[in-house]
Amino acid sequence: MVIITPYVSEKASMMLESDGKLQFIVRHTANKNQIARAVTEMFAHEVTSVTTVMTMKGQKKAIVTFADNKAGEEILSRLGIL
Repeated sequence: MVIITPYVSEKASMMLESDGKLQFIVRHTANKNQIARAVTEMFAHEVTSVTTVMTMKGQKKAIVTFADNKAGEEILSRLGIL
């Protein structure tokens, strides 16, 4: 399993509203291609780009951009977060 959990914060919510990007906590060993493939398989939306960063807590966070700007909101509402 590549994706551990969606990452929800105030900054992540602002990024979702302005750019349509979602953030996920992922495995340390996951690369960008694996993350894009896992998100596409799980949520059936086309991923255009993935950026990864390490958090201060030592977790790997992926910022995922979708082809459809409303895909992020639809995914979070399907998960019951938004």
